[in-house]
Parts: sequence; C-alpha cells; structure tokens
Amino acid sequence: MRPRPPPNYLAGYPPDLVAPVLRLIEQDQLGAVLLKKYPLAHEVRTDKALYDYVQGLKGEFMRNVGPLSKVAFDGKLRVIRQALGTHTSISRVQGTKLKSKREIHVATVFKEMPPEFLRMIVVHELAHLKESAHDKAFYQLCCHMEPDYHQLEFELRVYLSHLAAGGRVLWSATPGVGAFFDEVE
Repeated sequence: MRPRPPPNYLAGYPPDLVAPVLRLIEQDQLGAVLLKKYPLAHEVRTDKALYDYVQGLKGEFMRNVGPLSKVAFDGKLRVIRQALGTHTSISRVQGTKLKSKREIHVATVFKEMPPEFLRMIVVHELAHLKESAHDKAFYQLCCHMEPDYHQLEFELRVYLSHLAAGGRVLWSATPGVGAFFDEVE
C-alpha cells in the first residue's frame, strides 16, 4: 500500500500566491519567514485557559449566542476528522424542557502556535455557532471578529504546508524545542 500524499492546504488559492510559498519551501526558508512575522507562541496551554479565552471572545462579539458547555484542545481531530477545529450543538429533551449543549474542540496543534493563529481558529468555530455554512454571512462574521481573518487563514495554511513538506515545528511551549528556540540559544 502506498502512503497518501500530504493534503494540499493551498488548493484553491491563485498560483501567484502559491508559487512564492512553494519556492520558499524548496529553498528551506519558509520557516524563517514565518518566524520573522510570528516570533512567539501564545500562552494558552490548558483546556481551562482555552475555555476562558473563547469565553472572552464570545462575550465581546457574540453575547446573544447560548452558553458553551465545553471548550477543549483535542488531540484526535486531525487524525480522525481531518479538521483543525469542530463545533457541536446537541439538543435533548429533559422532561418538558429542551436543553442544548454546545462544544468547541480545537486541534492540539494550536497549543504551540502564534496567538494570531489560535484567534483565527477560535473565531472560525465561534462563527459556526451563528452561521452553519461557509457562506458570505459566515465569512463576514469571521471578519467582524478578526479583521485579518483571511490573511491569517492563508498563513496558517502556509504553515501547515511547511509541516507537510517535512518542515520543523516552529513554535514550542518548551524552551529548547522548535526552530525559534534553537536559533536563540
């Protein structure tokens, strides 16, 4: 059985945007470019910290959306669903009342990324609480919460392409691990 090729994270983008990225990957310089723009990883490391972070954004932009039952990093997302984040809404009848439970799961790969990338994925999942489809209204809501949403999504896909091409993890919560800390030492 032949191994599957890595996903093409830049599919659908115009060639004039993709070509420079591919050149940087070939020259093994993409990591340095990303580190220059995003030098540090965020500080959100636990599920509780992630819950608080998401609640802060939700409170700022989406107060009228129902409460979240759970927010957590999920190590199985990329393996099982090929997703970087998921949202679920489950409604159950309890007696005469309808109870709803909403959850957001973020792939653990986001534990060690820049704060901008974490914000982008959280904004994406929060927007799904109001807009289920990836349509114009969905992306307008994403851009309302994060004006640079589209640029951040592209740069996240660039980083994922870097990893898929065999590049090293660039950010790490542990000093001494990852390219940024190796360059500093």
